[in-house]
Amino acid sequence: MTLASYASHNEASKGRVYPEPSDPNRGPYQRDRDRIIHCSAFRRLEYKTQVFVNHEGDLFRTRLTHSLEVAQIGRAIARNLSLNEDLVEAIALAHDLGHTPFGHAGQDVLNECMRDYAPTIGGFEHNLQSLRIVDELEERYADFNGLNLTFETRAGILKHCSIHHAKQLGEVAQRFIDKKQPSLEAQLTNLADGIAYNNHDIDDGLRSGLITIEQLREVPIFNEHYERVLWQHPDLYGRRVISETIRRMINTLIVDLTQTTLANIQQYQVRTIEDVHHAPMLVAFSAAVKEQERELKKFLMDNLYRHYKVMRMSAKASMIIRSLFEAFLLNPKLLPTDYRREDDTEQKRAIADYIAGMTDRFAIREYRNLFEM
Repeated sequence: MTLASYASHNEASKGRVYPEPSDPNRGPYQRDRDRIIHCSAFRRLEYKTQVFVNHEGDLFRTRLTHSLEVAQIGRAIARNLSLNEDLVEAIALAHDLGHTPFGHAGQDVLNECMRDYAPTIGGFEHNLQSLRIVDELEERYADFNGLNLTFETRAGILKHCSIHHAKQLGEVAQRFIDKKQPSLEAQLTNLADGIAYNNHDIDDGLRSGLITIEQLREVPIFNEHYERVLWQHPDLYGRRVISETIRRMINTLIVDLTQTTLANIQQYQVRTIEDVHHAPMLVAFSAAVKEQERELKKFLMDNLYRHYKVMRMSAKASMIIRSLFEAFLLNPKLLPTDYRREDDTEQKRAIADYIAGMTDRFAIREYRNLFEM
């Protein structure tokens, strides 16, 4: 496929921190994708929570299946826009590597622990941790720490960053200081993330019984597609109705995002990747669809993420993470030897690395090993 002039072209990559010979059979972003898939942090995503804890059911999404869905949606949009699909896929597959066990509940409490006990470090944020994993923590190569990914993949992983952290991270975070936009590939992967989790959380929420069709029919974007499915397929029933409705919702979002983004590119006369960096955010939904998506997010927040059963699990998760952090901080000898440090600040960061790298079931097992007879 011929890439647009404003896409991230392979030959224009800013390269890797540690220079390596190019691969005659694979482009740089394809190599990034392959390295991510083979790393241990990616495998652990199979047992990390999206909304429901891993052992609650075999069919609920995990961080791994979510990342695969983001990659699929991202590649579809990239192809529509003539952007670099390999770069989109690499960013999508790596974007959640730094997530803690137990989803956002785990991240929130680990952030609190790091702010309370290590204020100079600045808390914990999973995007920063994802970058830390690919830059430092993975141990696969003889010549360097991390995966030595390209600048463009690393910059795409870093979708949020404070100025404080940006000054510490160097060139990969310079755009946050200069107030420039990331590549179009990074922009669209961020929105593909939202498309994926909003729609698969509907599916998982219905499957779990925590939300109902009747509730969802109050959400305009769902009800519009649901009624159209029933009208076109009056004999359809059960899970097929839900799957067909969600499929159409995803398609509507992809088409609207594509059309709106192309219009924005034309409006701002974007011709090069430098134009992308200096323009406003170009990858976007239309105003009408953005409002529909906002209503869907609000519905899921009010009815699924704040459902009392989910909140109970979140409370348990918070207790487990906080208890582990405090126990390791009080007695670092409880940690595996690889995570023990002489310096106090480095020790706290190593504890955060250890806990963030845990799967749900490993965190539960560690808690039981430490606190149950």
